[in-house]
Amino acid sequence: MEKIYLETTIPSYFVSRESENISILSRQRVTRNWWNTQRDKYELFISEIVLEEIEKGDRSFSKLRIELLKDIRVLPVNEGIRDLVKQYMAQFHLSETVIRDIFHIAFAVYYKIDYLLTWNCKHIANAHFIKQIVNYNINRGLYIPEICTPEQLLEE
Repeated sequence: MEKIYLETTIPSYFVSRESENISILSRQRVTRNWWNTQRDKYELFISEIVLEEIEKGDRSFSKLRIELLKDIRVLPVNEGIRDLVKQYMAQFHLSETVIRDIFHIAFAVYYKIDYLLTWNCKHIANAHFIKQIVNYNINRGLYIPEICTPEQLLEE
């Protein structure tokens, strides 16, 4: 069974109120569709970082996010992941503001997860950044997860 690391935007889009913004609404609906029809085809994982992030914000939605992920295996932070984050931050000259996003990538790489599922297209599922990560990982013999959105994992 293939493995998926769920980044924080997935439970956030799933439980949030339907947006008036058509782009966000579309992502919410795709996320709910994927969750309801496809998630059982995969082994799902989250990290301690995801748990920290989903606890933030509106308390009622935080509870919904926590409940949604309660049965999903939590991957622990370790020195290997911290080292990967340091490497990526230094190699790509990234600001500390994106360190949590880089942790998500490091979890998927370190634990050899098939897919990193996210709607964060600015810092994670960004074609230019993915290309840099892939090249970096190839040159160092590191695992390369597929970074994608739920839309890309929908089966017709």
